[in-house]
Amino acid sequence: MAKNSLQVGFARVNMTPPMGVNISGYYKIRIADWVLDELTLNAVALKNGDKTYVIVTADHCGISMYLVNDFKAEITKRTGLKEDQIFIHATHTHTGPRTLFDRTKNTDLENTYIDLLTVKFADVAQFALEDLKDAKMGYGVGTAKTVAFIRRYKMKDGSIKTNPGVNNPDIVEPVGTLNEDVNVLRFDREGADTVVLVNFANHPDVVGGCKISGDWPAMTRTFVEKSIDNTKCIFINGAQGDVNHVNVHPKKGDFNDMFNDFDGCSRGYGHARHIARVVTGAVMSVYDKVEYVDDVELNYSLNIVDIPANKATKEELVLAHKYNDLHNAGKDDEIPFKAMMLTTVVAEAARMVRLENAPDFFKLPFSEFSIGKIAFFGIPGEPFTEIGNGVKKAEGWDLIIPCCLTNGSEGYFPMKDSYDEGGYEARSSGFKAGTAELIVEEGKKILGELK
Repeated sequence: MAKNSLQVGFARVNMTPPMGVNISGYYKIRIADWVLDELTLNAVALKNGDKTYVIVTADHCGISMYLVNDFKAEITKRTGLKEDQIFIHATHTHTGPRTLFDRTKNTDLENTYIDLLTVKFADVAQFALEDLKDAKMGYGVGTAKTVAFIRRYKMKDGSIKTNPGVNNPDIVEPVGTLNEDVNVLRFDREGADTVVLVNFANHPDVVGGCKISGDWPAMTRTFVEKSIDNTKCIFINGAQGDVNHVNVHPKKGDFNDMFNDFDGCSRGYGHARHIARVVTGAVMSVYDKVEYVDDVELNYSLNIVDIPANKATKEELVLAHKYNDLHNAGKDDEIPFKAMMLTTVVAEAARMVRLENAPDFFKLPFSEFSIGKIAFFGIPGEPFTEIGNGVKKAEGWDLIIPCCLTNGSEGYFPMKDSYDEGGYEARSSGFKAGTAELIVEEGKKILGELK
């Protein structure tokens, strides 16, 4: 099989929900009442000889494995692709529709939307496969400065807090390692638009409110396509579990187009636009100077890994049930915490109650595919940046692209130290301390076997 016989297809389908659905992303009810910008499914099909792979990204906060399996089954039914040939990714917008795997907890409107969305997943995959054209691939790495920030901070009292608030005088320093790389793949297709794949790690929780929006990832796609003629853009988020857009020490015009929201985070539609412009600038800085490659052999795999559950003790469950019941009854004012700490204890209580009768281990899918010496590693949740940095150390690759919320949305994967330090991510995570380090080792092993 020739290594340079790559074919690439692209498709886009609207997935904007009807008004009245719940919006995902907070431990707070939000009902969609307007559309700021349309949500879309975006798909890239890759084919080399007898190997075919499809990437589908959704403007969604996160899609559970249960729904992913339904979507994959519909794609398989329509296209004949197998499960390990399908890569489903959520960009993680916090202003998209809630879609729970337990249909009994959804409204009738939401279940109707899920049924339609299932068909749309198959549509966009089919359209991308029908659009296959001969292509060559190049890659480059740009940088997006000062739009992503580590969101966990050491405080003067020695504690670690997530999103402690803008201009909080008790902040000492951030805790974590930031990665500002913007990974860019460029597929030049014969007789068709160039396809640009963009990867950057940051939380798309910038818009807020009750209006539907794809946040800065959707805006990035739009800006890339407007800035570079004859292009189509698809975006994949990276290892963003401990990163967001909040600059806790804004200066001069940093706070333009922003407001302090209910949880102490600064947000604003205009700031989402700013992030998209900066990321687009990083794309444009390398677009004309990508390194084209001759080796575009396509490989892929889907690996199931046993991950230990973070279950509570009987003593912890007493208070967890109390807080969880109060929250579900709409009585958050009776829980003795405010702002981000309220979100943290509510999320922690929900995790403890949810896992009370759960198994001791979860079987989670980790998805990998490669084009020549460019590898993608898909994680079914929200990994800390250090997981992405660790996986990138796998040997033998020119570029490794970590991808969050891929083929599942099963929660946070914090580093081991953060469980002792505290903070929203570790306290809400359904997985035991040491899971992040396990993912790094398994990731490097799997990528080693993929070559």
